[in-house]
Amino acid sequence: MPGMNLPGNFFLVGLMGAGKTTIGRALARLTHKVFYDSDHEIESRTGVRIPFIFDVEGEAGFRLRELEIIRELTSLSDVVLATGGGAVLDPENRQYLSSNGYVIYLRASPDELYQRTRLDKNRPLLQTADPRARLHALYAERDPLYREIADLVVDTSRQSVNQLALHILNDLQSKHVHRPR
Repeated sequence: MPGMNLPGNFFLVGLMGAGKTTIGRALARLTHKVFYDSDHEIESRTGVRIPFIFDVEGEAGFRLRELEIIRELTSLSDVVLATGGGAVLDPENRQYLSSNGYVIYLRASPDELYQRTRLDKNRPLLQTADPRARLHALYAERDPLYREIADLVVDTSRQSVNQLALHILNDLQSKHVHRPR
């Protein structure tokens, strides 16, 4: 299968709804790597959903848990990791991601992300009076951070999951990725 021998780790970053988990699973399947989702790992280890963690510990408490998970998962070998949308807010997370693998920024416009996430109640940062405006604000804050560490930026609108995964795989193969850096 094409791409199955690509060495290194692949880390997906981007806002909520960009497709990190879905595309990450497809990329892991194509490259025969183990897939992790940092948010799912936090939920699995705590036994509760992320909105509950936000309610009890606040965003700061959640970010501390996220830092520990990112530190641990980026130290593994031959993994595909889908990070939470806000993981890049912490400089330590950006360092772990950029120095331990190939970072892929899955980019979508705030309006596209709103269409994808508007009915999802498992997004604590969007439980506001104006979730579309919140997505625009998050995009403005985080897009420069995603770009800062990205080895590849991929626009996720108007492409199927398989098309996106193959596009990423082709890019990785053409660059002869040999990470970690």
